[in-house]
Amino acid sequence: MSVAGFGGIYVEFSKDVRDASDYVLVVQIRKIWCSIIIWFKSGTSNEYGSWEEAAKQSSPSSSWAMFRARLNAVFAGADVRVCTAFWLFGLINNVLYVIILSAALDLVGPDVPKAIVLLADIVPSFVIKLCAPYFIHLVPYSFRILLFAAVSSWGMLLIALAPPYTDGGTITAKMAGVVLASLSSGIGELSFLGLTHYYGPFSQAAWGSGTGAAGLIGAGYYSITTTSIGLSVKTSLLASSFLPLVMVMGFFLVLPRGPLRKTGSPQHRDENLAYEEEHGDILDREDRGLLATPEERSTTSVRSSNPTMKSTTWQTRFVHDLRRSRGLIYPYILPLMLVYFAEYLINQSVAPTLLFPLYKTPFTEYRSFYPTYATIYQLGVFISRSSLPFIRIPYLYTMGALQCLNLLLLILQALNTIFPSIYIVFVLIFWVGVLGGLVYVNTYANVSDDVPEEEREFALGAVSVSDSAGIMLSGLVGVVGGVEEGLCAWQVGRGKDWCRRL
Repeated sequence: MSVAGFGGIYVEFSKDVRDASDYVLVVQIRKIWCSIIIWFKSGTSNEYGSWEEAAKQSSPSSSWAMFRARLNAVFAGADVRVCTAFWLFGLINNVLYVIILSAALDLVGPDVPKAIVLLADIVPSFVIKLCAPYFIHLVPYSFRILLFAAVSSWGMLLIALAPPYTDGGTITAKMAGVVLASLSSGIGELSFLGLTHYYGPFSQAAWGSGTGAAGLIGAGYYSITTTSIGLSVKTSLLASSFLPLVMVMGFFLVLPRGPLRKTGSPQHRDENLAYEEEHGDILDREDRGLLATPEERSTTSVRSSNPTMKSTTWQTRFVHDLRRSRGLIYPYILPLMLVYFAEYLINQSVAPTLLFPLYKTPFTEYRSFYPTYATIYQLGVFISRSSLPFIRIPYLYTMGALQCLNLLLLILQALNTIFPSIYIVFVLIFWVGVLGGLVYVNTYANVSDDVPEEEREFALGAVSVSDSAGIMLSGLVGVVGGVEEGLCAWQVGRGKDWCRRL
């Protein structure tokens, strides 16, 4: 046996290999590997002009060193305290939402549609995200954090302490708790996204990663505490009611407060609005939305320095924000809403019908399909929401179209089993999560890049309504349109009654 080395990777092959195709394959693999090495070593003092030079000078240790150098370059300038705080904000703000959905069956019982829990968990969030960006700037962040924590904990306590349906209790008190938790989560998301404006792109990346981790940790927490450890539903939910305290500690003890103290008051923006209203050009320029040209923005800055300007009223500010938010709809709100609509329609209504005969799967019972799909999906979300420091994809509508294609393929799978193996479905479900996470983080990154600094905080909060709108719309379509029930009835009518055995 001889050893062919290329770029620190060694492959053994027989001396008797004479087939030219084998040799070509080895050479091509060698070229690919060395191209990767060139990429990692680009930007350092050791740049290579060809893959042959990279092959000669590279080794496993040097390749690892260059990988570490490249990784350090990616995270250059990141503040550990900022990243930690925003990761915790993303995790805790979203984890209660996941825990509530995971506990849906235990909260309302088998006779109540689980979509009721979903709608109670998403409609209040949607409403608050739709309205709050126009007045939330009046409330200091420190007070908001305390309010989020109090309302979230109160909601979880209501859910946990209300009598269970097995003891004759109604679901009214539990749904009231779900509504409170939803309100807190919605206003928390738009506030924390607005807060990233003051702390730079790494805060946004950390927030996205934390929200992605919430899916895995939330579902895992409820499953482990109620199944593996054997705690009661009440005890598990009571324990989760203390999680919002982590947000409070993250804001007051971990997050550096300097960037917030350096920011000015909203007077500068209000004076601009007063001037434009007085001179009658507010409609002309604001109808173009927040994506105004640099020349228009510079003109506004010059006007704001005029000492004769009067202060604006809250009505003028509201009209200003409402009109200028129109510019956010097409480039940001619609593609994110489209992706979430397709994504959650898959999760809620299609995935429960993606079933196979048990002998063709790794499962022993049909109720194992859906939790496995959910875990694979959440893994894809976590990975893609953590990808912002490494990859940027500005093509939001392209990813939205791909997500709609996923929806179509999986509906066809439920109708006619176009994929013979469950492992292909696993890959598609993972891809659904990846696309959803990519669109989420890249949408807000694009907003930060495109919207002028003085309007960015408002824009980040206003765009946050997109995901809630998509989820709510998918829930309504799923319930009113009877998507899951229709797919299941189609399968039963063709002798596949697996959806009835869940």
